[in-house]
Amino acid sequence: MFDDERREFSVVVNHEGQHSIWPADRDIPSGWRAEGFSGDKAACLAHIDRVWTDLRPLSLRSQMQAD
Repeated sequence: MFDDERREFSVVVNHEGQHSIWPADRDIPSGWRAEGFSGDKAACLAHIDRVWTDLRPLSLRSQMQAD
């Protein structure tokens, strides 16, 4: 399923702000939401590289800001 480079994927995000790809024709798993970008695998991964620049989980970033 994820090996097909031509398949359409959607970029998804979880509650911790972590990004991933998911096949566009499949239901998004619980705990994830559509980020709003879709395309082939390479385009989605390139988008994630551009927008997800801080790989720390949201809970850790929030804790570090509070300290």
